[in-house]
This record gives sequence, C-alpha cells and structure tokens, in this order.
Amino acid sequence: MNKAVFLDRDGVLNVERGEYVYKIECFTLEYKVCEALQMLKEAGFLLIVITNQGGIAKGLYTAQEVWQCHYFLQEKCGNLIDELYYSPYHPDFTNSLSRKPESLLFERAIARYNIEPSVSYMIGDSDRDMIPAQKLGIKTIKIGSASALQVDFLAENLWKAVEWLLKK
Repeated sequence: MNKAVFLDRDGVLNVERGEYVYKIECFTLEYKVCEALQMLKEAGFLLIVITNQGGIAKGLYTAQEVWQCHYFLQEKCGNLIDELYYSPYHPDFTNSLSRKPESLLFERAIARYNIEPSVSYMIGDSDRDMIPAQKLGIKTIKIGSASALQVDFLAENLWKAVEWLLKK
C-alpha cells in the first residue's frame, strides 16, 4: 500500500485570485510550493491533485487550459506530481459525484495507486476539500482560515503544512 498527499490546486499550489485561474500568465505559485512538493516526494508520498474546475461547465475555459496550467506547474516543479484529477462540473448546471465535497475522484486515485487512506493526507483551503478526505479516513490539513470542521492541522500555507506533516 502507498501513502499519498492529496492537494487542492487553487489556494494551495497556486495563488487564489478570487476568480477562475486558467491562463498561465495568471497562474502564480504559492510560497515555496516546489520545495514543499520535493520534500513530500523524498518522504515517499505520491502527490495527487484533486481540484474542482467548474469554470469548464460554465463555458469560461476548457479542459485544455486546465492541463496547460498543470503542465506549467509540473515544468516549474520538476514533474513531481503523480496525477491530476479534476471535476469539470458545476452544481448550477449538473450534479456529479466527482465534484468535491463528493469523494469519487479520491476513490479513483486510491484504487488506481493502491493508496492506504489512514497514512495519507489532504491539504486544501476549504471545508469542501476536507469533507471527502475525512469520509475516507484521510488526515486533513487546512490552509488559511479556521475550519468549521475538526481538522488535523491548520497551516498558513503548503510549506508550513509540509513542515508539520514531516515532523509527525
């Protein structure tokens, strides 16, 4: 069985701009993201991004633009991320079990990569990220403001989250 760190994208890996981020020129990495990802890889974690990309359903951008941002991130960070799962749906248009706070994308990753949830973590910036992880027995680290949910750790950013995680 493998251990993994599941990562939300906007607000964790790249700066949350308060609007959809789908152009490379707007895709700014958060503080020490590449270094944090490298430390997790060296500690033996699979790195899996799980992100809602509802702007696709709204017709604001395409799946190709989501992948372009992902490839940009991979290029900047030395291809450290093992997989990207994204939900192109938005509840204003259609319901989907792949959109967080549902857990389908987590379940797919767990099955595909033989992941043991009890030794894995989710790092996200919203309670919507924490809910599916907790449902599956994955430990949770919330970035930013306090959570309405009980989380394992509250961190200022990914770098601080990884420092805490690796001390455990």
